[in-house]
Amino acid sequence: MDFFSYRGGELHAEGVPVSEIAGRIGTPAFVYSGGAFESGLTGLRDAFGRTPVSVCYSVKAASNLALLKKVADLGMGADIVSGGELFRALKSGIPASKIVFSGVGKTAAEMAEALDAGIMMFNLESEGEMDLLADVALDRGVAAPVSFRVNPDVDPRTHPYVATGLKESKFGIPWGEAPALARKALSLPSLKLVGLDCHVGSQLTAAGPFSEAVRILAGLAAELKASGAGIRYLDVGGGLGITYRDESPPSPAEYAKAVTEAAGGIEGVTLVIEPGRSVAGNACVMLARVLYLKRTPSKSFVVVDGGMNDLVRPSLYGAYHEIRPVRAPSQGAPLAEATVVGPICESGDFLAKDRPLPPLAPGDLVAVFGAGAYGFSMSSNYNSRPRAAEVLAEGSSWRVVRAREGYGDLVRGESL
Repeated sequence: MDFFSYRGGELHAEGVPVSEIAGRIGTPAFVYSGGAFESGLTGLRDAFGRTPVSVCYSVKAASNLALLKKVADLGMGADIVSGGELFRALKSGIPASKIVFSGVGKTAAEMAEALDAGIMMFNLESEGEMDLLADVALDRGVAAPVSFRVNPDVDPRTHPYVATGLKESKFGIPWGEAPALARKALSLPSLKLVGLDCHVGSQLTAAGPFSEAVRILAGLAAELKASGAGIRYLDVGGGLGITYRDESPPSPAEYAKAVTEAAGGIEGVTLVIEPGRSVAGNACVMLARVLYLKRTPSKSFVVVDGGMNDLVRPSLYGAYHEIRPVRAPSQGAPLAEATVVGPICESGDFLAKDRPLPPLAPGDLVAVFGAGAYGFSMSSNYNSRPRAAEVLAEGSSWRVVRAREGYGDLVRGESL
C-alpha cells in the first residue's frame, strides 16, 4: 500500500490531505503514517515465519512516544543507545525485558539505570566497558546479562559514516578477540553471557554483507556454546536499507532468508533484529513552505522554511530525498533545475541540489520524502530555530504527537 499518494491532485498522508495539517499547525512539520510504520515492523517480523525472532526497534531512528507506543502495542522490543532512549522506551510501555542496550559509550549511571529496569541484555563493545559493567552490577548485587558486539570486518558497501563493521570502525570487538573476552566474562560472577551481536552498517542495499557477518557470528556462537557458554541470543543488528531514489534493497523475505540461512539453525537460540530505517524511513514526509524564488547568473534557488537544522541528512551525508509539491503539477508541466535551500546561515544548508522541479511559487507547500529515519531525531536548534512539530496520521484522522517548540523552549534551563 502507498501510504503517501495524490488524491484529487493533492498529496495525502493515508486519508489526510497534508495541506490541512500545514494549514493548522504550520511548517516545517514531520508527518508520519501510522499504517506505514506498523507495516514496516510487522512485515519484518512475519518474514521470519517460524524462526524464533525478537524484533527490537532501533529507537534512534525516530523516537517520539507515539511511534514507540506502537512498538509496545505490537509486543515488540527496543534497541537503545542511551539512558534517554531507555527512558523513552519504558515510558512508551515497551517492557524492559525486551530492551537491548547498544552503543560504545555507556556510562556507569546509564548501566545502573538499565540494570535496575531489568533489560534483556547489554551489547558490550570493549573490555573496558565489560569491566565497568561488572563493577556496577556487583555493587547492585545482580548479574548483568551481556552480549558481545563482534566486529566481523565486513564491508557493508554503504556511506562511510554509517559503516560500522569494518576493522577501522570504533564499533565492536574484533572477532578474533571475542573468545578470550567471553572466557573472562564467564569467570566474572556479576556477568551472565547470554548472546553475541553484530551490526555492520546502515542503509545496506544487498544481502551479501548480512550473510557474511551473520555466518561469522554463528560460527563464534557455536564455538562458545560448545565450551559451555549459555548463548541464547544471536543479535544480527539492523541496517536494512530503503529506497530513497533508485536503490533496490532486499525485501523483508530476502533479508530474513539471508539471515536465517547464515545463522545455520543453531539450536536453542533466538534471533534478535534491530530495524530502524527500514521501518521509519519511508513512513514520514517533512512539509515545508516556499518562501522565495531566487535566481543568480549561475543558479536558481527555491528557499523554503525547512533547513539543515530540521533535516540534516542532505548536508551531512549528501543524502538524496525526493521533493514533490503538495499540489500535483499539471500534466506536462515543464521541469527546471533548482537547488532547494533553507534559511540557515550556512552554505551547506540545502535539501536538494540542482534538482529538476516543476514550477513553484512563494507560499507553495513541498513534501520531502523519506524523512522518517534520522529526520526529526537528528534535528537541532541551530540558528536558535525551534524544532518542528511531529504529526501522526492514521486513516482519515491526524494528531500532533510532539508540539512545535516555541522561543521559550530555546532558553529553558539557561540563566543570565
